[in-house]
Amino acid sequence: MTTRGLFQQSTAHSPSFFSVARAMGQHADDLADFCIPCNPYFPTDEMFGELERNLRTILKFYPSDAGAITAQLASVLRLNPSTISPANGSTELITWIDRLLVDASIAVPIPTFGRWTDQPLETGKRVDMFLLKESDNFELRVDEYVDFIKRRGSRVAVLCNPNNPDGGYLSRREVIRFMDALDDLDLVVIDESFIDFVEVEMNPSVAAEAVVRPNVIVLKSLGKNFGLHGIRFGYQVSNPALTRKLSAALPKWNLNSLAETVIFMLAERRAEYEESLKKLALDRFMMNSQLNQFPELTVFPSQANFLLVKLPGSVDGAELCDYLLAEHHLLVRQCGNKIGMTSQFMRFGVRPDTEVERLVEGLRGVERLGGGGRHTPTIELVAHSREPERSIS
Repeated sequence: MTTRGLFQQSTAHSPSFFSVARAMGQHADDLADFCIPCNPYFPTDEMFGELERNLRTILKFYPSDAGAITAQLASVLRLNPSTISPANGSTELITWIDRLLVDASIAVPIPTFGRWTDQPLETGKRVDMFLLKESDNFELRVDEYVDFIKRRGSRVAVLCNPNNPDGGYLSRREVIRFMDALDDLDLVVIDESFIDFVEVEMNPSVAAEAVVRPNVIVLKSLGKNFGLHGIRFGYQVSNPALTRKLSAALPKWNLNSLAETVIFMLAERRAEYEESLKKLALDRFMMNSQLNQFPELTVFPSQANFLLVKLPGSVDGAELCDYLLAEHHLLVRQCGNKIGMTSQFMRFGVRPDTEVERLVEGLRGVERLGGGGRHTPTIELVAHSREPERSIS
């Protein structure tokens, strides 16, 4: 299959790095991934060296059961183990939350992470979609969303903070106000998969609030934060009763040995992890500056490790994906397959300067887009020296 064929498949998600690399053949070593938002600074080279030295043991033996891994994770996070359920990626938890705790209806802002709409639709639930407006920079306004939920009679509500794909962030005080306003619902889910990348507020997570509330679950994804999507690891935080219900549905050995090894390394690597977040925040600011040099692009405020960009009307995101991959070996994400967005929007994972320079070079060549037997309107993206404001929500 060609790389163009990979992007033309009907799916709510982009093709994997591995499928693209296989299709690229000899050029795969030069592939730069702006598609999957991943922490490029963690694990450190020293940690990877330790993993490599122990790889034979890690792969040959069974991992510990979920209880042992949960106890270690709780110790690192300073949370009670009775309030945590680890899982094979946050999407496993989304699946079980839907099956166990969503009876009839769920409210979801759009655009957002696709599994929050796709999963309940697949199981026949009513999904009440609250449209975030481009004119408001896709900002979620708590009072308007709460009013929508009550008018629709939704029994479960979801809020992703920061949101994917725009990176919009809602302050901790506003999230608590949101939970307070919906204490009569069956369930409120706060998806904090990208919360560690927030820099505008200290301690932005509401996980500590969730454990003392009867109807709140906070979802976490360690793969995104720790730059290890491949190990598939996430967890939820909630009161002990909700945690027991979810944990009972999960397999006893639902985590792999590599995930266990990384969790046990974290206790001694907290300083390196915090430093990686500082580096990424600087990269986000610098990348925002680089993209804002193109007057035809709109770059939205973000507190996540990605930036949402709107293309000019004459450039199609799907065509741009093909062009950047074929000509510059850059894997990027267009959002035309996200509910509430079009292919005019691109989501770029935050990357170090050297890779961003390649992206900027590729965008300068966008006037050459076209082909396939049909004419594509073209424009020339010309960088200029505008000084952008720091990107915050």
